[in-house]
Amino acid sequence: MMSADTTLMVMGEELLLVPERAIFWIQHQVLIVADVHLGKVGHFRKAGIAVPQQIGHEDLACLTRLINRLQPQKIWFLGDLFHSDMNADWQHFANWRRQYPDIMMQLVIGNHDIIKQQHYHDIDISTHHELVEGPFVMLHHPQNDDCLKERGKYVFCGHIHPGVTLVGKGRQSVTLPCFAFGERQAVLPSFGKFTGRVSMLHRQNDRVFGILKEKVFEV
Repeated sequence: MMSADTTLMVMGEELLLVPERAIFWIQHQVLIVADVHLGKVGHFRKAGIAVPQQIGHEDLACLTRLINRLQPQKIWFLGDLFHSDMNADWQHFANWRRQYPDIMMQLVIGNHDIIKQQHYHDIDISTHHELVEGPFVMLHHPQNDDCLKERGKYVFCGHIHPGVTLVGKGRQSVTLPCFAFGERQAVLPSFGKFTGRVSMLHRQNDRVFGILKEKVFEV
């Protein structure tokens, strides 16, 4: 089944929200993802906790499908790309990255990106504290209102793994991953599947897009 993407205009730029929990900036051919948390499975397994190894590999397979479908020229990772210190998952990731030498990959350093940045540079991924392109700034941590006003650009970030809670008529509820677009800032869902999510408090004028397996829909 084809993915049901949603198109959104922000600051005059056309964005494609895809159910794989990523954004494709159409004019610049950039794929934007946050909080992949590769290596988290290896981190748990190294500690003796039985987690299926294929979980982490599925996230890279999902990235591969997005590359094949959208043909990005760049991929921006908004922090927490690799969850822990070096473990067995790194080599699998390095091999995956080398399959796409023509795609520029850039990482905004997150709080879990604790390995030496040279490891990223060795596989042709540049590292940054922020990325600025056109009307947008790419960060890892969400910014408060004062910081957003000072920047004067629209911020994209991750870190908090946002979710939206939907309540049914029978009081049953479900919390779905979501994209949360405020007046000056968008918070992306965690791309990695081996992560939790936090139900966010949204402001009245925010635009929130819930994510099902094959559909993005405005709440």
